[in-house]
Amino acid sequence: MKRILPVLFTVVLLAVMGLSAGCAPKSADCAEVNVFCVGLVTNLGRLQDRSYNQAAWDGLQQAKSAGSADWIASIETVDVRDFGANIDIFAKAKYDAIVTVGASMLNVTVLAANTYPDIYFIGVDQDQSSNQEFNPNLVGLVFPQDQIGYLAGVLAASLTKTGQIGAVLGSDASPAMARYGQGFINGAASVDPSIAPKIVYHNDVSVDKSIDDPEWGAKQANSLVDAEVDIVFGAGGSTGSNALVGAVMRGAYVIGADTDEYYALPVAAPHLYTSVVEMIAQGVADLIEAARNAQNQTAGFPSGNYEGQVGLAPYHDLDSSIPDAVKASMAELVQNLRSGDVQTGVP
Repeated sequence: MKRILPVLFTVVLLAVMGLSAGCAPKSADCAEVNVFCVGLVTNLGRLQDRSYNQAAWDGLQQAKSAGSADWIASIETVDVRDFGANIDIFAKAKYDAIVTVGASMLNVTVLAANTYPDIYFIGVDQDQSSNQEFNPNLVGLVFPQDQIGYLAGVLAASLTKTGQIGAVLGSDASPAMARYGQGFINGAASVDPSIAPKIVYHNDVSVDKSIDDPEWGAKQANSLVDAEVDIVFGAGGSTGSNALVGAVMRGAYVIGADTDEYYALPVAAPHLYTSVVEMIAQGVADLIEAARNAQNQTAGFPSGNYEGQVGLAPYHDLDSSIPDAVKASMAELVQNLRSGDVQTGVP
């Protein structure tokens, strides 16, 4: 897919904030056939956000260290209206692969993949199931939410003192939220069938609003603690994150989801057992390698959806309070879920 014809300009973008199309500074010549360039367009926020943007950037750095990428650069997006323009900057600079971050960039990434068929696109957390057009140059990096919920359920059931555990989630009209919840239930049942987790879905608003309602999340966490729940699992944007904060403020313990909430939620950190994380950096690095192999015609590009792996963040401040047997069983469970030796029971 590399254009071999020489070009008269070169471009580099090193964590440039909100550049508009046409403002590209100078860089290595990404049109050179032997120079494989990868650009990252962040979702809203800083590159070092201790969340999805930073994890994706770590993936680009891993790819460069491994030799899958010769040149990497990033653009920080400060306005959603700049998503397309920021992608265009890399495309016009003849980058070989472009990574975009977050479900809110799905549509613009699909459009870009159609516009630039000679560039590989990697959409982090962008489920391609709803994509009506097949884009052979586009892959969505997705993760098994049922496994995230399952691991959280097993850990919560293993550590609860009251026998009451719960979860605060976005609307279960979202398949992802439904999988978190059912995975949590099934994981807890695998430890102790008598435990009946209390799952609270934010079903009284739209799906988009359901994951961006921190006040509601904290309120539901308080209700769970009132019902003697001593461990709360939270997932679904600021709704789930603030549920963790609300629960900790009441003295309960919590389990985070997707990224390591220890750094993102310092108020909750003292009572955060761990977070079940999406291994975004590894997934991005793997897909960059796949893109380079596809360009070299040594392998095909895995268009459609590519399922990444999940794992456990460190136990941080609570490491010494968790029995060694529980740590060992959780580590083994992670591996068994990855291998398929353990199934979550969630469709």
